Amino acid sequence: MLILGLESSCDETAAAVVKNGRRILSDIVASQFEIHAPYGGVVPELASRAHVVHIVPILSAALESAGVTLDEIDGVAVTQGPGLVGALLVALQVGKAIAYARDIPLVGVHHLEGHLNAVYLEDDAPPFPHLALVVSGGHTSLLRVNDHSEVIELGATRDDAAGEAFDKVAKLVGLGYPGGVAIDRLAREGNPEAVPLPRAMTAKHTADDFSFSGLKTAVLNHVRKHGVPEGRSLADLCASFQATAVEVLVRKTRKAARRQRLHHVQICGGVAANSLLRSEMRRAGEEDGFDLYVPPPKRCTDNAAMIAAAGYYRFERGERAGWDLNASASLPLPGPKA
Repeated sequence: MLILGLESSCDETAAAVVKNGRRILSDIVASQFEIHAPYGGVVPELASRAHVVHIVPILSAALESAGVTLDEIDGVAVTQGPGLVGALLVALQVGKAIAYARDIPLVGVHHLEGHLNAVYLEDDAPPFPHLALVVSGGHTSLLRVNDHSEVIELGATRDDAAGEAFDKVAKLVGLGYPGGVAIDRLAREGNPEAVPLPRAMTAKHTADDFSFSGLKTAVLNHVRKHGVPEGRSLADLCASFQATAVEVLVRKTRKAARRQRLHHVQICGGVAANSLLRSEMRRAGEEDGFDLYVPPPKRCTDNAAMIAAAGYYRFERGERAGWDLNASASLPLPGPKA
């Protein structure tokens, strides 16, 4: 089964062709970093307009790279939400048009469901059940993944997502957008213990939930008191911020794995590309006895291959979307909450 995946939930326009949910034939992504960098974050209207410009060339490039035509596509999977509604509508409407014109089935995919399936595009994928830490610019969640159709949310962020905190801190200290990569790079040169910063949600009743607004505010207060750092001081602040955020993510994941008695853990989403998070989670796995699964960095950020993979399993379950499929900026993750 050849699935065409389309993604435009935020600031990447992407199209991919995936065979049987596992084999990537093509995966083309157009980034909008240069468009949004002057503003220090994504401007929704500019993102939507850029998607309109890029979607058809990206679609054509994905088909050409895969060596297939639309006549050979068996189904179309599109990101339905969550995300920026204007951005979401671009890929969704193109996907609906292709499915209608070619008389092939269509399915909508939750964006986080796509991230959860990115690891299944690799040779080494986690068995079920397993624990997933989804950590990105818009989401930070701990999920129990029983199978492709049953995902239970154990906890989520109460305010800012981890990736959002990275971007806002980077903007605060003049590192620009996107901030995660810049902070990761500078942090390698700094002292992670130089600036004491708070860890939130430490109580037992919030064990699986996250909060990063207090951490972001603490950095803001430090800058107000000491000024925007430069040189070694900037590296120290970046290292301290990153170490604090990663420590919280790793500690809560370890505790959740123990409580759920799960021996397989995956991390996914844009922040899963962070070098410290990857190394600290590997160390935690070695100490606690769980196997860690992480997609390569290019599969951590938004892409259409993960949407096609998730769509494949929906098609396998017999799911089909109607022509009334619509974008949802706050689409809830399917399944119960713990």
